[in-house]
Amino acid sequence: MKHSVFTIGHSNHTQGRLIDLLRQHGITAVCDVRSSPYSRNNPQFNRETLKEGLRSAGIAYVFLGKELGARSDDPGCYENGKVQYDRLAATQLFQQGLERVQKGTEKYRLVIMCAEREPLECHRTILVSRYLVTRGADVQHIHPDGRLERHADTLNRLMRQLNVHGDDMFRSREELVADAYKLQEERIAYTRTASIVTELESTRGPMDEDFYDRLY
Repeated sequence: MKHSVFTIGHSNHTQGRLIDLLRQHGITAVCDVRSSPYSRNNPQFNRETLKEGLRSAGIAYVFLGKELGARSDDPGCYENGKVQYDRLAATQLFQQGLERVQKGTEKYRLVIMCAEREPLECHRTILVSRYLVTRGADVQHIHPDGRLERHADTLNRLMRQLNVHGDDMFRSREELVADAYKLQEERIAYTRTASIVTELESTRGPMDEDFYDRLY
């Protein structure tokens, strides 16, 4: 039986608004795939605060940022400082994360949560959802207004935005979709900038969490 997996971005919602969106779609468990589950600008979504708020609403919480986050600790997942999604997706840790999500759908109605409001601007769509779909999952994205968008429709929207035409007689649909994924990955994938951070911290002191959110 194919179970649906949902995704959502907490954006700058209030915690109450996020919970309302989750309830609207019958969500019973949140899988947090942020590599760093903290934000100074939106402290209502700091890991511990969010977990408690969800618990009070009867919604389970699990942190999967190590397994399914966009910032790998594996140096083999990088090229010229930028994470390569295909390499990250091939790691045992990432595959274990996908397994946990799929196993979780047997008991819960799951949503994958990250920070970005627009699905196409987030690795939850371009990385995690892509590989869940290849495993047979039915993925649907929850928009800020509560509207649902099936992953296939999200991909069509991406291809239109990137001007990747689906009527190319010399290339298959699969090849065109792969091109669209790669082009968007180049736009949004995490890039290491350790030298910049080190220089700034040496002159200004430690940066706040949102500095890293903006930088990465």
